[in-house]
Amino acid sequence: MQVRVVAFARLRELLARAEQSLELPEGARVDDAWAALSQRYPALAAERRGTRAARNGRLVAFEEALADSDELELLPPVGGG
Repeated sequence: MQVRVVAFARLRELLARAEQSLELPEGARVDDAWAALSQRYPALAAERRGTRAARNGRLVAFEEALADSDELELLPPVGGG
């Protein structure tokens, strides 16, 4: 299945692009997508703890199942004051 990955801020910098297509096996979860991306971009692995994920615009857990043509958004921690 194909999933469109959209990354923001620091995560976009680590992936060297804002968007990319990712091929995953049927039944893959958000965590599987993260693992695949971390293999391609090893520096990404250190960002997992603070990263949030959204599937088609809705925040989800990393255990959430993905479907073909989903958009997976990767959101870095947000700071402020």
